[in-house]
Amino acid sequence: MTTRWGIAGTGGMAEAFLADFEHVPSAEVVAIGSRSRARAGQLADRWGATGMTNGELVAADLDVLYVATPHAQHRDIALAAIGNGIPVLVEKSFTVTLAGAEQVVAAARASAVFCMEAMWTRLLPAVLRARALVAAGEIGEVVAVHADLGAHRPYEPGHRLFDPALGGGAVLDLGVYVISLAQHFLGAPDRVRATGTLFPNGADATASISLAYDDGRGATLATSLTAQTACHAVLVGTNGSIEIGPPFHHPDRLVVRRAGQAAEELVVPRTGRGYAHEIRHVQECLCDGLLESPVVPLDDTLAVQRVMDEALAQLGGVAPVEGAVAGVSA
Repeated sequence: MTTRWGIAGTGGMAEAFLADFEHVPSAEVVAIGSRSRARAGQLADRWGATGMTNGELVAADLDVLYVATPHAQHRDIALAAIGNGIPVLVEKSFTVTLAGAEQVVAAARASAVFCMEAMWTRLLPAVLRARALVAAGEIGEVVAVHADLGAHRPYEPGHRLFDPALGGGAVLDLGVYVISLAQHFLGAPDRVRATGTLFPNGADATASISLAYDDGRGATLATSLTAQTACHAVLVGTNGSIEIGPPFHHPDRLVVRRAGQAAEELVVPRTGRGYAHEIRHVQECLCDGLLESPVVPLDDTLAVQRVMDEALAQLGGVAPVEGAVAGVSA
């Protein structure tokens, strides 16, 4: 059975996601939306889909909607789609505030509509293998996570990456990856400590984030829009460690170091750019009648959003605002 997808957004994220549909024959893109029907039509024509406004898209006949607009628009588009009974896959960051995420999650649960954050990293074969190794006790209990993700991007105040009104800044755009990785293997922290720097317009440029747990576990995380980093991640256990990638957010290799043994390198390739695994997973969830993903559950999304909220508050920049020019009524 073919799953009919709609895509909200026409930017780079939507383009990257669309490219992996060739690896999922059971998936078909039938509609693409934007604030401008003409702009949506330009991309839709290339994929044999129908171009629509976002307002039309959230009321269309779809099996699932992927929300790939700028972060600040996620909440309103997701709420409108859920209100019409359409399952949603919402790009990360899920929303720009914890309050916005809580609204979407509450609406999805109250309406019994499938909802998932598009944290594709968790669904990649290499990360699934790391999860299985940890579950099997290969490195003992995970007690620490170290991860960094940074990219050098020339500062452009009006660009979505740097505009607080659109959910710009390092934490929401890149930091979500390192925080989600730590949450995936350690759970929600008891305390968050963040320091960093700001761009002239108040968007966060860099952040060093420490997550502390009452039982002594911890995570050291770093993110930046001003410098390219190694994009490295290590899970530290009581009896070894697992290096993911680099780059850890779309890896194809692991290095497992067990106490007293030589390091073992595992090659675990991904399909296409890696989004095909996420597309298949969503379709499997829908086929099984699930309302949440067992790999990216909504409680995890809320926990990550809570850490980002706390980090941004401590950094002291311009606070992001939900709902910027979404083109729908939530």
